[in-house]
Amino acid sequence: MTETVLHAPASRYYDASPGIRVFRLALGAAQRLWPALAVRAAYRLFGTPLPLRWLRGRSRWDAHWRIESWPFESAGLTLYAPADAPLADDAPTALLVHGWGGHAAQMRPLAEALLEQGLRPVILEMPAHGRSAGSNSNLPQFTRAIEYAAARLQQQGHALQVAVAHSMGANALAHAASRDLDVPRLVLLAPPASPFEFTRMFAHVFGLRESIRAAMQRRIEAREGILMSRFEPAAVGPRIDARTLVVHDRGDAVNRFADGEAFTQAIAGARLVATEGLGHRRLLQDAQVLRQVTEFAAAPRT
Repeated sequence: MTETVLHAPASRYYDASPGIRVFRLALGAAQRLWPALAVRAAYRLFGTPLPLRWLRGRSRWDAHWRIESWPFESAGLTLYAPADAPLADDAPTALLVHGWGGHAAQMRPLAEALLEQGLRPVILEMPAHGRSAGSNSNLPQFTRAIEYAAARLQQQGHALQVAVAHSMGANALAHAASRDLDVPRLVLLAPPASPFEFTRMFAHVFGLRESIRAAMQRRIEAREGILMSRFEPAAVGPRIDARTLVVHDRGDAVNRFADGEAFTQAIAGARLVATEGLGHRRLLQDAQVLRQVTEFAAAPRT
């Protein structure tokens, strides 16, 4: 595999964000003149969801949805749930999580499909995304946010039946499930298999030397207290007991199809649904995918 092919997914992701050329030039100058500053700047940019949310604007939610903000660490979380759905008090809950640079509205088609099947969907919007407070986040914080939100929902009496997450949210969900997350079913939509590899892609896009990339990774790991390798399928898969469905498109231009295969192989009993022509985000709206995920989530426990 050539370097161009290896880094193509990240290039497509970042090139879709305005201002990338400016960031690339600034980081290039910094690493030549002041490497320590380049490391700090790269760390900050790597943790900034792109495109910047103030450029995208807020998604509109009608009165049928209740929006609730929770403080979390030095930032916040936003939760979206049906406000007036005719659900039984003991209706099982589905926790839905978007990916890096995403937002809650991307998970709304799935939430509505689950609602039709009698599940209570709760969409979790991560720090620095959508309406949630904060300007930076990262994969370890995504994991902690999922664990915290799930624990609070359970404390409030919600019985979690399934957790569904997209892209980096799926990577965080898998890691949470390998620890103490109490949920019997998982759905991983287009999960990435290697956070380390994404730092390499990031460095390639912004023209960073390997020494700067490695120092940025060490800074992230030291501040978060965990190595990136602990999020990879081989590390999390053997510790996941939940029934797991993985959905990945063969032509995904952000996370390779092989990443979904890696999670499927690492998690005992996991099932892979391979799609064609949906790419990275369209599978969140595809009727066939929504049907398969909903059937998996709503099926009676055996």
